[in-house]
Amino acid sequence: MTNYLDLSVTELHELLKKKEIKPIDLVEEAFARIEQRNDNAFITLNKEEAIRVAKELEEKEVDHILFGIPVAIKDNILTKDLRTTCASYMLNDFNPVVDATVVEKLKACHAIIIGKTNMDEFAMGSTGETSYFGPSKNPWNEKKVTGGSSSGSASAISSRSVAVALGSDTGGSIRQPASFCGLVGLKPTYGRVSRNGLVAFASSLDQIGPMTKNVSDNAIVLSVISGRDERDLTSSHVEVPDYTKFLNQDIKGMKIAVPRYYMSDVIDEEVRKQVEKMITLLQEHGAIVDYVDVHHMEHAISLYQIIALGEASSNLARFDGIRYGHLTESYDNIEELYKKTRSEGFGREVKRRIMIGSYVLSGENADIYYKKALKVRKALANSFAKAFEDYDLIIGPTNTNVAYDLGTKKDDALKSFYDDILTIPVNMAGLPGMSLPIGFNHEHLPIGMHIIGNYFEEGKIYTLASFIEQELKLELKPKEGETC
Repeated sequence: MTNYLDLSVTELHELLKKKEIKPIDLVEEAFARIEQRNDNAFITLNKEEAIRVAKELEEKEVDHILFGIPVAIKDNILTKDLRTTCASYMLNDFNPVVDATVVEKLKACHAIIIGKTNMDEFAMGSTGETSYFGPSKNPWNEKKVTGGSSSGSASAISSRSVAVALGSDTGGSIRQPASFCGLVGLKPTYGRVSRNGLVAFASSLDQIGPMTKNVSDNAIVLSVISGRDERDLTSSHVEVPDYTKFLNQDIKGMKIAVPRYYMSDVIDEEVRKQVEKMITLLQEHGAIVDYVDVHHMEHAISLYQIIALGEASSNLARFDGIRYGHLTESYDNIEELYKKTRSEGFGREVKRRIMIGSYVLSGENADIYYKKALKVRKALANSFAKAFEDYDLIIGPTNTNVAYDLGTKKDDALKSFYDDILTIPVNMAGLPGMSLPIGFNHEHLPIGMHIIGNYFEEGKIYTLASFIEQELKLELKPKEGETC
C-alpha cells in the first residue's frame, strides 16, 4: 500500500499537478487504509461515488489546492444522497436531499468525500462512546478514548485514512479529540463558517471547523469553508483572508496571556510542564508571556449545562417520527407516538440532556437558570475582551490530561462534562481556538496546547501555531502495530 496520505495537502497538490499521481491513487489508498485499520472511524463510506468522482477528475486540470484530496465529514453535517445519522438510531436511515454549505464549498474545489465519520450521538459527549455505532479507536492506543464528539474525524486523520476532515465544536468537540490524537483542530470564531446543514445541538455555540495533520493544511481548509452564507443569518460579513499568509511569521514582540485558571492543580503535571516548556520557548524567541486572571471561567461547566442543554432540548424537539427519522411501529395516539419514538430513537446521554434542558427552560426556571446563565456568559465574554485589549493571544493546555481508558467516564454524567472545562469558555465567548500538539506524556500519548484568539483573528493563531510546529518538529503519526 502506498503512503501518499502521510504527506501534506501542499505536497499532494504538487504531485497531482505534475501528474505523478492521480486522484484515484489517493482514493484507493484511503479505502485500503480504512479497511486495514478497522477502527470504526466511519459510519458510512462513499466508496462508489468517490471512485467515480476521482476518475472524472483525471480529465480535468488541477485548479485548486484541494483538487482530488480525500476528505472526511463528521456525520452531523448534511451530505446529499449520503446517509447522515448523527450517530443515532433516530436518523439511522436519513439521506439528505441537500449538501451543507461547507460540503458544497469542498466539492466546488473538487475535494473528494470519502465518507461520514463516527461521533458522539448528536454531538453529545466527549469520548465518542455515546455513538449508537460504538466508539472509534484511538490510533495511539486502542484502549484509550479518541475524544469527542468529533471522534471519528480525529481517528481518520490520525490513522492517515484521509488528508483532512471536518468536525463540529460546541464545547470543545474539535479541540479535545485533536489533543487526544495528536492533531491540529480549530474551532473558528462564531459566524466565521456557515452552520447551514449542520444538525444543531446548541445553536449559539456550534461551529464547524477543520481537523488536520498540520497547521498548513488547517489554514488551507479554513480559507475554503469560511465566509458569509445567506442561508445562515448568523454567518459573518467579515472578509475572509488567505490564512496561509499568516504562516511562517516572526513571533518576536507577540504578547501572550496565560490564564492562571488554565495552570491550576487540576491540570495533570506532565501536561502542565509541557505547556511551561512552550512558554519558555516563546519567551526565548522574543514573545512576551504573562500570567493573568480571566474572570468567570470557573463557571464554564455550569453555563454549558444550562445554555447548551436548554438549546438542545429545543433543537431536538423536531425529531418526533413525523417528518423524518425513526418512527415507532406501534402506538394508539399521538402522545404515545412521540413518547415511544423518542424513547426508542435516542440514546441514554441524549435523553438525559434533553430532560435537563427541558427542565431549565420550563416555567420560572427560565428566569432562575437560563436568563441568569446568559448574563454570566456575557460577563465571561467581557473578561476575554478585556484580556485582548493587552494581549494578542491566550494559551494553556487543551485538556486537563491525555487520553484515558475507554469506559472510565461512560456512566458518570458529570465527569464527562469536565473533559471540556478548558475549552467551553471559548465557545461561550464565541472566540476562535485551536488545539496544537506540543509533545507526549510518559506513555507516548499526545499532549495538546490551546491557543485562543480574539474575534476573527484566526490568522494570529496560525502564526503562533506554525512557529511552534516548526520548532518542535514532532513525529505525529502513530506507529503501525503499536496501538494495542
